Amino acid sequence: MAFTKINHFEKEYADVHHDTALNVTEGVEDQPIISPYFARRKKRKLSTEEYVEGILAGNITILSQAITLIESNNPTHYAQAQEIIEKCLPYAGRSVRIGITGVPGAGKSTFIEAIGSTVTSLHHKLAVLAIDPSSERSGGSILGDKTRMESICNNPDVFIRPSPSAGSLGGVARKTRETIVLCEAAGFDVIFIETVGVGQSETAVHSMVDMFMLLQISGAGDELQGIKRGIMEMADQMVITKCDGENVHKAELARTQFQGALRLFPLPESGWKPKVYTCSSVTGTGLEEVWQGVEQYLDHIEHNGYFTLNRNRQNKYWMYESINETLRNSFYHDPAVEQHIAEYEQKVLGDKISSFIAAKELLQIYFRDAAMKMKSEL
Repeated sequence: MAFTKINHFEKEYADVHHDTALNVTEGVEDQPIISPYFARRKKRKLSTEEYVEGILAGNITILSQAITLIESNNPTHYAQAQEIIEKCLPYAGRSVRIGITGVPGAGKSTFIEAIGSTVTSLHHKLAVLAIDPSSERSGGSILGDKTRMESICNNPDVFIRPSPSAGSLGGVARKTRETIVLCEAAGFDVIFIETVGVGQSETAVHSMVDMFMLLQISGAGDELQGIKRGIMEMADQMVITKCDGENVHKAELARTQFQGALRLFPLPESGWKPKVYTCSSVTGTGLEEVWQGVEQYLDHIEHNGYFTLNRNRQNKYWMYESINETLRNSFYHDPAVEQHIAEYEQKVLGDKISSFIAAKELLQIYFRDAAMKMKSEL
């Protein structure tokens, strides 16, 4: 009863004092964060011809966008990227391709920054394609090589493009090779390819460059350790980095040891005896000698015909690699295979069928489905 009287009193008070400041007025609706008068500008999709014209004109922005198409997994992007590459191919092939690798901590990025300044001072245009390792857990990459190359990243004659490995060395190698074509068409006559480090990626990079440079540090082992490293067999030139301060004596000693190890290897097909250099990316000492060694090697292989032979061999190699990758993607994306592959996987895990028989039957399903598609198209 008391509660009813209180509510009745409040109603009478509100009726009498409805025009007082005690009344709560209705608020306004929440305003949008973005102005309704703001029209979002949609990014216009460039045509293949516009991409090609921009690349041939040396437009870095369009070149970067075209490389993004190459790296995309979207089938539409892939188709347009292949058209762009095909149209740029007649303007490619006029560069020097150099692969640069080394153990973690050898100073690859610092060395590229230092030697890049030397290269551009000789009126060359430099493109740096850095393959950045991707995380096995998250799948992400830092792509921070530009932050390490601060002195050359703003140079108009230098183009730096980090690319994620995305856990697939073969895939990133193919995309890197296609990126080389676009960079050459854009007018870059020196191309550095920085690998993720000593490992399996070096073989893929070695198959797309004219010269393979191995960076080493002092204290990495004696001649016997150098012989055991299979990566040394691919090296056309070795550079002992960080030869400055108290490390000069150690670097010179390492140079002597590695040079002795290289003498024990058979002469490579190029006919060039690899040489070992020392340099300091901080002080700049030895960088001119390193680049002179690059020019001597290139003159040697151009004179004896190995340059052209190696390029032709690489083109043939990547033709077969492209076939293998296309067939592999076609197999795993085939609807019939996708329908049965989980079933066969469980049979293999349950020891009901061997992995070899499972692979054979899945391939039979794939070829049967491909034959049916061909008949329907005819």
